[in-house]
Amino acid sequence: MPSRSPPSRPKRVTVDAGAPAAPRRSDANLSRQAYERIEELLVTCQLAPGRFLAMHELQAMVGYGRTPVHQAVSRLAADTLVQITPRHGLRIAPIDLTRDRVLLRLRRDMERFVIRLATERSGASQRNRMQHIKRQLIEHGVDMTVEQFNVIDRHIDQLFLAAAQEPFVEGTLRPLHTIFRRIGWIYHMQTPGHADLQGTVQGHIAVIDAVADGKVDDAIAASDHLMDFVDTMFETLERDVAPSLLDCSLDSDASYLALSAPRT
Repeated sequence: MPSRSPPSRPKRVTVDAGAPAAPRRSDANLSRQAYERIEELLVTCQLAPGRFLAMHELQAMVGYGRTPVHQAVSRLAADTLVQITPRHGLRIAPIDLTRDRVLLRLRRDMERFVIRLATERSGASQRNRMQHIKRQLIEHGVDMTVEQFNVIDRHIDQLFLAAAQEPFVEGTLRPLHTIFRRIGWIYHMQTPGHADLQGTVQGHIAVIDAVADGKVDDAIAASDHLMDFVDTMFETLERDVAPSLLDCSLDSDASYLALSAPRT
């Protein structure tokens, strides 16, 4: 009886541990990081509303390469936070308080939708994280800077959106959050007597508390109260903030008008 040949062993596949990660995943991560960095500069007005700049200037500011910055700018343009001008670079969208007041009505309705779903659908782990954030706000809210609060505020927004389990709304709500963080930064940092964050901190604590406890009506009421607080900022901004802070290009217009005015 003929002898059987031994079964062939599977070929070894050599894996290069030093090989770079999949480029798509890496590019997407860099694009996200560039977006978040530019968003931070927008919120704190380091990229002043109305400012014109070239793409290479923005790359130098954020420290990312051409491709991730271009991808981030495309997203920001779709979010109406940046205006792309062909052959002239880009412009940081000026702040239009009349438009933003209308957008607050949209945000109010969308927040109600997300808060309801988050209250109904959040799991035990998510509710524990909410309670942890609430304790941070209670313990440290008095001493927080606007920038520190905005970091926590982003976590709250992300947590509520994840708990709501409806990703469709994220693309619309995310730029609204950025628009109103910038409004809030100017209100607290550029208007007299409004540096205290206790109003907004307490408003967020009330929302978190109701969502974590599964109280839908209380959560929606707390969200509406927070939107009411944001609405009160507009009267102060309209009265106390120089127009050039909402659109820095007005400064150059004023200088031009002064130079071109006839001498008496």
